[in-house]
Formats: sequence, structure tokens, C-alpha cells
Amino acid sequence: MRETFEAWITPIMIGGLILFMCFIIWDLARQSRAGRFGTIMLFVVLGAGMLGYILKVVITWLIERNGGI
Repeated sequence: MRETFEAWITPIMIGGLILFMCFIIWDLARQSRAGRFGTIMLFVVLGAGMLGYILKVVITWLIERNGGI
């Protein structure tokens, strides 16, 4: 039961955290009046870590699904 709960709640909570961080970046851009280019740069630079984590999860899933490289 505990393993099932952890298997479901971990991706949900991490997804929620990523959405919350996107909101924080958007709010930072809005409050600083960054403009369109500044907002894009904030999302690219500050969102790079989130993208790296998502890519790690996808690559790990692909390797596990195919039984290794």
C-alpha cells in the first residue's frame, strides 16, 4: 500500500512544484516589467533546471522500458 501511494504521490507533488515554480517565474517577470523578451529569458534560464529534471525522468523511463541500452 505504501509503495503504491509513493508511486502516485511523488510525480503529482513534483508536477505541482514545477507548476508553482513556473508561476513564480511568471510573477517575477510581471512585477519587474520584464517585457516579452525578458519574460522569455527568465523562463529559459530559470526553467533550465526543471527541464533537466524532466529530461532525466523521461530518459530513465525510456531506458527502463527498453531493458537498457
